[in-house]
Formats: sequence, structure tokens, C-alpha cells
Amino acid sequence: MNFGFIIDNRKCIGCHACTVACKSEHQVPVGVNRTWVKYIEKGEFPDTRRLFSVMRCNHCADAPCVEICPVTALYTRDDGIVDFDNRRCIGCKACTQACPYDALFMEPESHTASKCNYCTHRVDIGLEPACVVVCPEHAIISGDMDNPNTEISKLLARENVAVRKEEKGTNPKLFYIDGDKVSLNPTAANTETDYMWSSQATGVGHFAKFAETRIANSPLKKETKKQNFVQIEPLKKARRVYDAPNKGTLWGWEVSAYVLTKAISAGAFFLPILGGFFMEISPSVKQFGAIVSLIFLAITGVLLILDLGRPDRFLNVLFRPQWRSWLSRGSYIITAYGGILTVWLIASFAGFEKILKFIEPLGIILALLTAVYTAFLFPPAKGRDFWQPPMLGLHMILHSIMAGFAVFLIALTFLNINLGFIMVLVFLTIAALIFHLITLAIELTTTHTTEDAHKTVKMITNGEFSRKFWLGMIFAGNTLPLILLLTGIPFAFIAAGILILIGLWFAEDIWVQAPQRIPLS
Repeated sequence: MNFGFIIDNRKCIGCHACTVACKSEHQVPVGVNRTWVKYIEKGEFPDTRRLFSVMRCNHCADAPCVEICPVTALYTRDDGIVDFDNRRCIGCKACTQACPYDALFMEPESHTASKCNYCTHRVDIGLEPACVVVCPEHAIISGDMDNPNTEISKLLARENVAVRKEEKGTNPKLFYIDGDKVSLNPTAANTETDYMWSSQATGVGHFAKFAETRIANSPLKKETKKQNFVQIEPLKKARRVYDAPNKGTLWGWEVSAYVLTKAISAGAFFLPILGGFFMEISPSVKQFGAIVSLIFLAITGVLLILDLGRPDRFLNVLFRPQWRSWLSRGSYIITAYGGILTVWLIASFAGFEKILKFIEPLGIILALLTAVYTAFLFPPAKGRDFWQPPMLGLHMILHSIMAGFAVFLIALTFLNINLGFIMVLVFLTIAALIFHLITLAIELTTTHTTEDAHKTVKMITNGEFSRKFWLGMIFAGNTLPLILLLTGIPFAFIAAGILILIGLWFAEDIWVQAPQRIPLS
């Protein structure tokens, strides 16, 4: 069996009966939807047309949400339906980033993920999903696509159908008859203008902040203060006039901060340990690095738990792991790294030099894995094209190196470090900053393969994030530290270390936040 949906846009009248039936069947809270209808208008007055498109989970054959879920809360049934178990969900929101179709949302009440599950409780007893039963025009068709006698199988055989974002390789099983590109492509219709429900702020915690910002900055709101009506411009291109509220930024500052703190943790440990193989580095410097590393690793763990919708279930990642997910693998890497750091510190202060020789190579490997595993976590998030560049792993390693150098530059105030080590530290930091600027230039100027990635780059360099990028990341975080390091003044070295960490914060925050501004539905 292989269940799927067909939406016949020749029949859909945009009545929202499917949305209401779905909400009633599953007690979906107000402000979020498993199924919703998007209205798009195209053309120029008086020659216009309104299109209705039912949006929901595509029950993909190769579902990225299933792959990224760290606790198997999302899974594919034998009949092809992508179902979920909210009793396992930890609210990490990774599935919302993995889904290219914006089908998953966070339940405001339970703080767990949710989506259309094909009404499995009805299918299991031989009934059709509630939305199919209630549709007055029979515009929603469900059934087994592998059975040639079903209506859906016959329609697929004789009609031209379209799917959303076929290029993602998810093999979606939600098909549209007479599907229009401006309706199925989320960026084809202008998302910057106001439309019905566009300014509704919903969600949990900081999820709604982006929507709240839109309300405050809404051109429609500003215009209504000046006059009692708004002049509607002629429809020069397609625009959305009715849609579900924007989900806002699901991964907030906690994720940006955790990427930075784990970079500091990795760099602070492996740089002096690795450097010890090539030059004389005092035990106190290594111990300082290990202590800083353990502190920031603990902060990383706190941030990871803080970002969960259900922090009370965080142990599910360790005790009920889904091994294909790099969230699960990363949790074990961080746990193992924390254990090695603890053992190293005990052995170092106890004077067990022979044990350190065996621990340190493993510690370097785990530190590098801690720094780089996020580069494997972000690519499965197929909803965000900008998170899938080939240089992401290099950036993660480079950021941890820069963070490690910054820690020891700041430590010059109280650590007794010999002059030779300081000279090498300054030289390598300068080299790392220059290399970082070169890799940034390559990544941002290279032609991007998708429209979403290109729009994200434009948003970073010339749009909403341009001030943070040019002033915070490039100038304060890279250019100014370079200048300070070249002065040769010890106090300037300390200031450079502080600025490097500030620049890395801007870098991580921009890279996490900017792609989430691109609409997925």
C-alpha cells in the first residue's frame, strides 16, 4: 500500500471546509493548521484570477523530517503515511526546518511538533480522512496509489499533475491537478505585502517574534494611521491575499549561541593540546584551555535543553535515539567529549602524564567532531537551501580555531605565557582571520544553485541582515581585530580576542536566522 493525496484545483472553491474538518477532528489549536488553503491572485485588473491551493504534509517517500528527527517521533508507516508520536517529541524543531513544504508546526499547548497524519485513526478502520469526506466539490482525493482500481491511481494515470519543490528529491505524494506555479512556488507571490492572517502572531516562546515584528513594521498598519482607507495598487504580478500566519523564526538565539559556545569549547581544548606536539606549552595553559572548554561545553548543553519545547524529555535523545539524525549523534559526541575533558583534567591535576598521552589524541578527535558535526546536521534541513553549502564543514572548523585563538588572546591578561607562544598565537590568528574573509568572499559571491539560497545571500549582504553582516561580522569581528593584532600592542591583542568572539556571534546568528526568513509555503 502507498497512500497519497490529489488536490483537484479545477474543483476547489476555497471554502476551507477541509481546514475546519481537520481542526475539529484533531482539536488543532487556533492559529496553527495541519491543513490550510492559500489564496493567490494573478493578473492585472480587470483581467485577474484567484487560485486556491490546499496546503498540508506531502507524506514524502523520502521524508527529510523522518531522517532528521532525533527520537523517532516522526516515522513512515508500512502504508507510506508519515505519522508522528507526540509522546516522544522533545520539541527540537528540527523537523520544521527539514520540511521544504512548511507542513510541520509547534503546538502552542503541548510544545511538540504536529502535522497532517492522514487521519490514520480513520484509515486504519477503512474510512477516508476527514478533509476528503467533508469537501463539497470532491476536490481532495485520497487512496492507495499502488492499487490500479482506486480513483487516485486512475487520476494519476490520465491527468497531468504537479508537485511542490520536486527538485528537493523528497518524492512528495501530494499531487495537484491544474496546479499553478505562482501558487505552488512560495516565492512566486509577494510575501512582503500584508494579506489576511499575515500579521497574526502565534506560537510558543520566541517563535512568534518575527510575526510580531511584521505587525509593528507593517506598511498597512502605518498607512491606516494616516487615513481611513488604503490605496490598492493594480495587480502587476501574483500576490497572496489569504494564507496561514507566518510561523516566524523557529530556531532562535539559543541555537546561534550553542553553535558559538561549542566552537569555543572545541577550540580552547584542541589548540593548545595540538600545539604541544610542535612546541613547548606549559601545563597551566593546557589546563586553562580544558577548564574553559568544559565550562562552555556545559553552557552548550544548557542552551540545547533551553531551546527544546519539551526540555523535560531531553534524555530521550540519549535513551531513544534515531541514529540517522545528527542531533542524536551530536548529543553522544558532546557527552563523550565532556567525559574526556573531565578525565583529562583529573589526570592532569593528579600528575598522571602517561595517561594524558593516551587521552589527548582521542580528545582532539572528539573536539573536532564537536566543532564540525553541525555541518552534517544542517544539510538534512532541506527547507533551508542556504544551510547546504559544501564549505559549511570548513567554516565550522575555522570558527572553532578562531574562537580558540580568541580565548587565549583574552587570557593574556592573567596567564603567564612565554613570548614565543604569544608570537605564534598572534601570527596564526592573523592567518585565520584572513582565511576566514577569503572563504566568506568565495561562498557569498559564488553563484548559488537555488533561488532561495540566492535570496538569502542578498538578504545578508544588502537586506535585513546587512548591518549585522558588514558592521558586526566583517568590520568588528574580522577587519578591526586584524588591525589591532598588527599593532603589536599586548592590550590590543586582548581587545582583538574579544572582538573576534563578538564577530563569531554575529556570524552564527546571521547564518541561523537569515535562511528562516525565506517562506516555505
